Amino acid sequence: MTYSDISLWHETAGDSWEPRPALMGDLEVDVAIVGAGYTGLWTAYYLAEARPDLKIAVLEAEVAGFGASGRNGGWCSALFPASAAAAVPDGLTLEAAAAAPLNALTARQALDLLGTERGSLLVTGAAGGVGLWALGLAKADGWTVDALVRPGTEHLATGADHTVTEIEPHAHDAVLDLAALNEPALAGVRDGGRYISVKPGRAPAPERGIEVSTALNQPDGAVLADLLRLAADGTVPTRIAATRPLSKAAEAYQEAEAAPGSDGRWLLVP
Repeated sequence: MTYSDISLWHETAGDSWEPRPALMGDLEVDVAIVGAGYTGLWTAYYLAEARPDLKIAVLEAEVAGFGASGRNGGWCSALFPASAAAAVPDGLTLEAAAAAPLNALTARQALDLLGTERGSLLVTGAAGGVGLWALGLAKADGWTVDALVRPGTEHLATGADHTVTEIEPHAHDAVLDLAALNEPALAGVRDGGRYISVKPGRAPAPERGIEVSTALNQPDGAVLADLLRLAADGTVPTRIAATRPLSKAAEAYQEAEAAPGSDGRWLLVP
């Protein structure tokens, strides 16, 4: 058996699985990660993205993913907390219910970080799935909402007061930066305003008295139940790019990677 035979991931990754040279002596780095499994590789990836100046070493006895996290398989647990679950309301298909939670909870929890004051809000990445929820929820919360989109996708930003393709400096009381534009999006916030990121470790440094926060998606069954009812009654539309059979997961992943995020969620069905 070769390393490429270990799992579907190894077979389809497109990389050489020739083991790297062994560590024969001392190596001085900023961060040493022992284990090139799921957690180790993602830790190294996000560290390198957030801090390109760091020297990072990942140590593994064989090759990346040789352990349990790189193998074919799955697991089942009876410990799924009931507090994270929500019933699918009447009028909402199972596909639409599956497409909603991550987008809806991210938008809801990000907007909650803005507090109770209202005013003008700019949502970047507004044509995407999270953006669609953010526009609908922000309007219901009482914000005046501008949607920032790429030229040609203006029709996808439904529910906004205005749709724009450029950021006006210092023009908004708050910015919800779903597109992770960082400093350019921060420039759109007035002095003393608020900026919300959804990318941990990537938010820009505060300036001009702006409050900078990062939304971390958390399970919340009660809130999710309310959001699913909004999807069921059409208050916030749920956008699904395509459904594919579970047996075609690898092909569906490649399709989704090549498609724009504004197309909606890609779903695998039995």
